[in-house]
Amino acid sequence: MQRLFIRSWKARLAVLAGAVLAPGSAMAQAAVPAIDKGDTAWMMLCAALVIFMALPGLALFYGGLVRSKNVLSVLMQTLAVFSLVAVLWALYGYSFAFTEGNAFIGGVDRLFAQDINGAAAATFTKGVYIPELVFFVFQGAFACITCALIIGAFAERVKFAGVLLFTVLWFTFAYLPMAHMVWFFPGPDAFTDTAAVDGVLARSGWLWAKGALDFAGGTVVHINAAVAGLVGAYVIGPRVGYRREALKPHNLTQTMVGACILWFGWFGFNAGSALEANGVAALAFVNTFLATAAAVLSWSLAEWLGKGKPSMLGGASGAVAGLVAITPAAGLVGLSGALIIGAIAGVVCLWGVTGLKKLLRADDSLDVFGVHGVGGITGALLTGVFAAPQLGGAGLWNYVTESALPEYSIASQVWIQTQGVLVTIALSGVVALAAFLIVKHTVGLRVPEEAEREGLDISSHGESAYEL
Repeated sequence: MQRLFIRSWKARLAVLAGAVLAPGSAMAQAAVPAIDKGDTAWMMLCAALVIFMALPGLALFYGGLVRSKNVLSVLMQTLAVFSLVAVLWALYGYSFAFTEGNAFIGGVDRLFAQDINGAAAATFTKGVYIPELVFFVFQGAFACITCALIIGAFAERVKFAGVLLFTVLWFTFAYLPMAHMVWFFPGPDAFTDTAAVDGVLARSGWLWAKGALDFAGGTVVHINAAVAGLVGAYVIGPRVGYRREALKPHNLTQTMVGACILWFGWFGFNAGSALEANGVAALAFVNTFLATAAAVLSWSLAEWLGKGKPSMLGGASGAVAGLVAITPAAGLVGLSGALIIGAIAGVVCLWGVTGLKKLLRADDSLDVFGVHGVGGITGALLTGVFAAPQLGGAGLWNYVTESALPEYSIASQVWIQTQGVLVTIALSGVVALAAFLIVKHTVGLRVPEEAEREGLDISSHGESAYEL
């Protein structure tokens, strides 16, 4: 009886409302499939938007938040980390994330980007394909910006060489396994009938097979990066003068511009995760629009009530909080769900950068954990709630019948979401700690105190952002 129940449960797990980011190796294995030109054009645009999010969006957002003597160091770290991960993605990253291997890591079929040119990748609809090159660059941009997010947690005091070595280690042993576990499955065409379900799940990523919902990267991107950043803040230690001197942002205008570019680019990040130019992409697009606006208002209102004045920094941070929180839910929840998620995220992330930050006692320079960690966890858990059809969500998807499943348990799905969050925290935390210790005892993590006081722009890069 137990075996029959497990098999039935697995069959119901042919999941996800056309909407769990990634069909991984999803390579056509029979005749060369027809490529949809509209979907191809849409996905190339979305990939470009994700790149624009990081360069210049994230770079400007972070650059404005540091002191003037460190702005170029943050811009350079963002540019270099993005470029480094792009190269690693082609050498081995894509293969280990999005080809078939085991439940935790992919295989070697696409090492050195071999055989990608001319191949096709599946979307979330049977018989619909895009060029694998497009899927490759879209997912590569995700990997690049995820690694760049981390640097904000220990800005203004870290060695440039240390950042690069850490990036290689963390990307390899934390990002790639998480991407594979959450997003990889052999594609919808593999679900030929009910009898095939168990075999397909056995070939899929571990958390995907469990039914974890992550539309565009709540676990893989935001929680993953935030935990690594928090570990780095602890290992590297606080900035010189932390809690004794005013370590204020040098250019909030620059931060505002960066936040708005992030919001603009995030439409590609979330809506592009549908992998097709269809209704799911439209839903993700509108939810990204609404949740972000709701978070700006809720953060600003809470700050206004608590401090007497709503700040520009708070408004920009609220926007990022809303973007982060809606990411795992974007194509899975209704518009009301998006508004509620955004509103909750604005308030919770405000607490994350104030009350929680004091409790953690870490100098997370640019509040990476307070916004991306707290926002990512909030969004991941609330996805399990508002994906429910009774609350306007898309529910779970049966790829065999190509229809929504009639049953949805909020409690069960939230528990699955919780498992995804806990796995992310554990894996990223352990890998980050090991990576930081390796860096510390090899090339070194922290610049000397004299260099930190002078500023990393001069001491690390020999140039200054502003000339008097």
